[in-house]
Amino acid sequence: MYEIENVLRDYAWGSTTAIASLLGRPESGRPEAELWIGAHPDSPSVAHLPEDGSRSPLDALISSDPEHFLGAESVGAFGPRLPFLAKILAAAQPLSLQVHPSLEQARDGFARENEAGIDPHAADRNYKDDNHKPEMIFALTPFEALCGFRLPAETRKILQHVAAAFPDTGQIPQLLQALVEDLDAPDEGAGLRRAFERLIMGGQDVADETALVVAALVSGAPLEPYEAELRTAISLNEKYPGDPGVLISLLLNRISLKPGEAVYLPAGNVHAYLHGLGVEVMASSDNVLRGGLTPKHVDVPELLHTIDFRPVAVPMLAAEKTVMDQELFRPPFREFQLQRIELGPDAGPVPLVQAGPAVVIVVAGDVYLDSPKGDLELSRGGSAFIAAAEAPINVHRAAGSEGTALAFAVTTGL
Repeated sequence: MYEIENVLRDYAWGSTTAIASLLGRPESGRPEAELWIGAHPDSPSVAHLPEDGSRSPLDALISSDPEHFLGAESVGAFGPRLPFLAKILAAAQPLSLQVHPSLEQARDGFARENEAGIDPHAADRNYKDDNHKPEMIFALTPFEALCGFRLPAETRKILQHVAAAFPDTGQIPQLLQALVEDLDAPDEGAGLRRAFERLIMGGQDVADETALVVAALVSGAPLEPYEAELRTAISLNEKYPGDPGVLISLLLNRISLKPGEAVYLPAGNVHAYLHGLGVEVMASSDNVLRGGLTPKHVDVPELLHTIDFRPVAVPMLAAEKTVMDQELFRPPFREFQLQRIELGPDAGPVPLVQAGPAVVIVVAGDVYLDSPKGDLELSRGGSAFIAAAEAPINVHRAAGSEGTALAFAVTTGL
């Protein structure tokens, strides 16, 4: 077992307080958006090596003996790299509207951009690596997001409600009427694609008509029964006036997760995290195709190639309890699963679910990890990487720990 230090990403949308407060560390004075826990080469965790007191980037440590650290099954399935990346994510402002590619799309796009000689760090590069990025988010606080396309019939009702805010039918923006017509298609996916394309490719006309729509909403028009959806559009327009993502948000499921709830996001799912603190887990990739609500590069043709336009129910992910009292969140992806480990004052040890490698992070109290090969105590904010060869592991509440200890562990879904 190796105690690890993790990298904080200070994206502008991050909270200045949430991660520091969760982990019991001083605030940096900067936005703290994501704490990366893993071996992605862009920001690998750093392992403390107990043998000589030195330190090593986790990706380099794993590369020194992949089968020892990852296990033969993980290496056979995903190659000699840690297949998942865990994050603590703290959104104080909306993230960009985005989608992640499938594995085939990522491999093709990465090879294509390499062949074209695009610098790996170029602002207009779409594919940073050759991996897909299915993901999940577990809410630690109330967590707001947009996630996948809503049924067109429900979206038409919202758009018609907005149209009713205009006092004269002749004043209703043509864009609203066109979107309603787009969504009235027998093929729901085709209708959603037409509506999305109309917004993402509409240029100044979309910006102008978005301004008219938002002006009608803020002028006292009734928002109920669609207050969450319409207030989201209003707030997005305050930050990104006229951006196509403002009205695209009305095509998407608007979700509010309670603490302890989770949702998963497969390839092709258009989404945007709006506000909240959570544990995010994904395949180890940084491939993002953006579709709005951002000053960054938006490649519309590649975006349209990547999106799954089929309407979906919100992909909630319920916890599973094992016979050993392990609480698991298991999305339909092979790269990862998440274990929530809560240890009250009278709790006995909980076996760590481990299919190959694992990482653990403690967010409350103190725990110690016990294996036949050694022990490691972690306090609030501490984290560890556990090699496949060190299984089995039990997680104990540390002696003298006050209150309830809470930790999260990630391993593969094999």
